[in-house]
Amino acid sequence: MPEFAPLKNDLILRAARGEKVERPPIWIMRQAGRYLPEYHEAKGKRDFFETCRDAEVASEITIQPIEHFNGLIDAAIIFSDILVIPQAMGFEIDMVEGKGPVFVSPLRYPADLKRVNFKPDILKSLDWAFKSITLTRVKLDGRVPLLGFVGAPWTLLVYMTEGQGSKMFRFVKEWIYSYPKESHQLLQAITEACIEFLAQQVVAGAQMLQVFESWASELGPREFNEFSLPYLREIAEKLPKRLVELGVKEKIPLTVFAKGAWYALDDLCDSGYDTVSLDWLYKPEDAVKVVGNRRITLQGNLDPGIIYGSDETISKKVEEMIAGFGGGKQNYIINFGHGTHPFMKPEKIEHFLKECHKFGSK
Repeated sequence: MPEFAPLKNDLILRAARGEKVERPPIWIMRQAGRYLPEYHEAKGKRDFFETCRDAEVASEITIQPIEHFNGLIDAAIIFSDILVIPQAMGFEIDMVEGKGPVFVSPLRYPADLKRVNFKPDILKSLDWAFKSITLTRVKLDGRVPLLGFVGAPWTLLVYMTEGQGSKMFRFVKEWIYSYPKESHQLLQAITEACIEFLAQQVVAGAQMLQVFESWASELGPREFNEFSLPYLREIAEKLPKRLVELGVKEKIPLTVFAKGAWYALDDLCDSGYDTVSLDWLYKPEDAVKVVGNRRITLQGNLDPGIIYGSDETISKKVEEMIAGFGGGKQNYIINFGHGTHPFMKPEKIEHFLKECHKFGSK
């Protein structure tokens, strides 16, 4: 593993381990992105995936929020995308202006599985991602930890079958209800690729990891327990073993974010993750009660839309949120309940961050 500068701010790692902290650490999903003017300057005329694959540019974009909000954010998250695993498994994806990612040939029937690479060479096919992580970690120079991430198996199955974001989820529902056996075969292959990708991100320099189950809300409780939860648990169980094989000695904190799966919080707390990230469908006090005495850190859960409100509203909501999570001095990481929007004003996000410091330090 490369030699990196000593960490100057380990607040988020201590919070993820359940240690008492002086204030709750803060980072924001999609904190590096289109709402920052400097993002557009760095990206230039490259398309999204081109930008991700250019280590120099991706590292610059990753660090932009750390520098823009100097001293206010406690972690960087690598600028990349959850769809890199499908790309490694043989899917061609276009980033279409106004539509987002579109799969050129999504899976429609089990016969289509012959096009899928079930055993991708992650180290080779996603080599650019690891270079980007290593370069970013060097450039960060120990200012804050660097987070890596992956899309969770169910969410990636949604994209592989739907071909893009959906309102009805017709094709993925057809897969799990008409072809459950083949769905599980594909979910298993995705899971194995996710484990390897996460492990190699740590070798490259990632210090904490998050698994994004972004489409959890499209499953009912029974279906979540069949098509999502077992694979999330497998990641948490097998990843530490793979890290040991790769020579990683320290324990790497692992976060799961199952958006919209409010019914699954109790199960997620028993799934092997250090941190469970929440969207804004949870009342913080209720989530804390569900966790009980278990060694779990909660992350979240401000509705990102609150950033469109007045400064007074943002302050009030931040104060309520931190109080709801017990004051934030243990087992809590501040975040949004989902990612930033392109239309948000950086000065509003700066106000949010400053208020988090103010109320979190009380």
